[in-house]
Amino acid sequence: MREYCTAAIAAMLIAAPVHAQPQEPAADLRAFANAFDAAQIAQDRAALDRMVADDLVFIDGSGKRYGKAFFIDGWTGADDDYDPVTLSDRVILPLGRNAGLASAETILSGRSAGKLFRVRIRFTDIFKRRGDSWQATYIHVTRMALDPE
Repeated sequence: MREYCTAAIAAMLIAAPVHAQPQEPAADLRAFANAFDAAQIAQDRAALDRMVADDLVFIDGSGKRYGKAFFIDGWTGADDDYDPVTLSDRVILPLGRNAGLASAETILSGRSAGKLFRVRIRFTDIFKRRGDSWQATYIHVTRMALDPE
């Protein structure tokens, strides 16, 4: 009898549904990351000012640390124009309810001060929810070699 009860309990435990903790949907984080990338390419200073935290830490492709003003000025220069981008190896990773990251690789190209440029980068943006919206709080860019064409 004891063996039968042990086997029955084991069978119930195996068949019992596992109640996982509900996960925060990444949809709003993904939407913010996409809007943030679009604001950069569109050179939308007002949007970037809202989307970037005042205490932003920005590590550029050379490894230097800058802040919010430098980051926004770098995307909104009057003599700069960016081509549309395609992101590859995109990762959107919620880090709890109020934080998350977006990372991808892309070729960034366009014109700066009348000169054509083309660079390949991988970036990681860390976002923090503040109130009912997200803000970029940390951005790290790594320059990569361009593939031969």
